[in-house]
Amino acid sequence: MTAATLAAPPRRAPRRVLPGFRLTLGYTLFYLALIVLIPLSALIFKTFTLTLEQFWAAVSSPRVVASYQLTFGASFLAALVNVVFGLLVAWVLVRYQFPGKKIVDALVDLPFALPTAVAGISLTALLAGNGWVGQYLEPHGIKLAFTPNGVVIALIFIGLPFVVRTVQPVLEDAEKELEEAATCLGATRWQTFTKVIFPTIAPALLTGFAMAFARAIGEYGSVIFIAGNMPMISEITPLIIIGKLEQYDYAGATAVAVVLLVFSFVLLLVINALQSWQRSRTGSTS
Repeated sequence: MTAATLAAPPRRAPRRVLPGFRLTLGYTLFYLALIVLIPLSALIFKTFTLTLEQFWAAVSSPRVVASYQLTFGASFLAALVNVVFGLLVAWVLVRYQFPGKKIVDALVDLPFALPTAVAGISLTALLAGNGWVGQYLEPHGIKLAFTPNGVVIALIFIGLPFVVRTVQPVLEDAEKELEEAATCLGATRWQTFTKVIFPTIAPALLTGFAMAFARAIGEYGSVIFIAGNMPMISEITPLIIIGKLEQYDYAGATAVAVVLLVFSFVLLLVINALQSWQRSRTGSTS
């Protein structure tokens, strides 16, 4: 050991802005338990007051099954539509410059900021038989409001930002040199998109689809006004839960809610897996 080593002052541990790991971890677990785990546990424990036969009867009645079909089917269809048009919107915002671009970019986030009830009332006023658009469509037999079609439109409205904001940063980080190289090698526009661009944005696109799908499953405010709420036709599952609560059937309401909770949890796992896949692909290509 040299004299320089002996004279060197001891290294101090870097000072962190936030408290230590144990304190922050303990607060994090406490906060999550208080806000998330305890309410969800109460939901599940309330369901245990039902027998297996009662639980199955509550979640598999014809009216509830019809609401599942509408909720999951409309959510899936809306997410598919948002994948296509969300990709187009993100592409335009990233690749082109035009007057009012910042305004269009801000409008994408409007469904995030707009109260869902306001969105539902606006869509109903627009698409109803006496609305600005509906009055021209209904004479031709095209009815949108108070039908399952209105449910899909409302879910498209609230789900679009999830796809755009997921795909947009990936497009911004994409290497345009690869597209130029593909063009120089004689690739057509379609070949460049399918062979170069699409594999890069596919994980983000799948993540946006899953997020829009998950968001649509639990949507209530924007759908309730435009759906019509006709049993077996245009009644969504969240409305079934509200109806059971109004009838003081708390156990039945929690049983149906548990079905949505399990499905949402599965979707959450899928979203996390897709995001991990996206990060791994980004890291391998960088």
